[in-house]
Amino acid sequence: MASIFSSFRRIYLSIYNWVVFFGWLQVFYLTLKTLLQSGHQSVYAAIEKPLILAQSAALVEILHSVTGIVRSPIGATLPQISSRIYITWGILYSFPEIRTHLLVASLAISWSITEIIRYSFFGFKEALGFTPGWLLWLRYSTFIILYPTGITSEVGLIYNALPYMRESGKYSIRMPNKLNFGFDYYYNALLTLGVYVPGIPHLYGYMLGQRKKALSKPKTA
Repeated sequence: MASIFSSFRRIYLSIYNWVVFFGWLQVFYLTLKTLLQSGHQSVYAAIEKPLILAQSAALVEILHSVTGIVRSPIGATLPQISSRIYITWGILYSFPEIRTHLLVASLAISWSITEIIRYSFFGFKEALGFTPGWLLWLRYSTFIILYPTGITSEVGLIYNALPYMRESGKYSIRMPNKLNFGFDYYYNALLTLGVYVPGIPHLYGYMLGQRKKALSKPKTA
């Protein structure tokens, strides 16, 4: 019974990782193509559907972590996926005014390269039982550049969306109301920016620690 579950798990995770890999590959291709042909102002329009699908698929990974299908700690998985979902749905999808910003292109490139490497890494691991040494190195090294560029893009897009949040009042709940509950999406975004400040060095340090452990182990090429 255990062997059947293990086989099913590997097949399922292999399919999941390679499907999402191709989703991010499409995002990367469309981003570069649009940058060359139309400029950064048109990037979001070209990648909106595959970006939303590929990033939203990551929500399943929270369930993977909680149920123990994968060994990733929920404490590391949840913050990263939550921030990505917030940017995808809560910022880019919700505030069209910032979709033509240059930071959208830098975000798409940073995210897509990171995820192409990550999903192919786990795709090889689940399908074949090993990962090539070069892919292991990329998995634990490219974040050194891509994490700062990605985070800078995320913070910049939230910041640029602030005036439109305040002006529109979108997603805010004003008092008085029957529930006697108030919520201001603008101030929530400010709080989110405040969380990024201590969160960035913590997560970056965690990833550096993971890199040291992973690359110090014998590699299977």
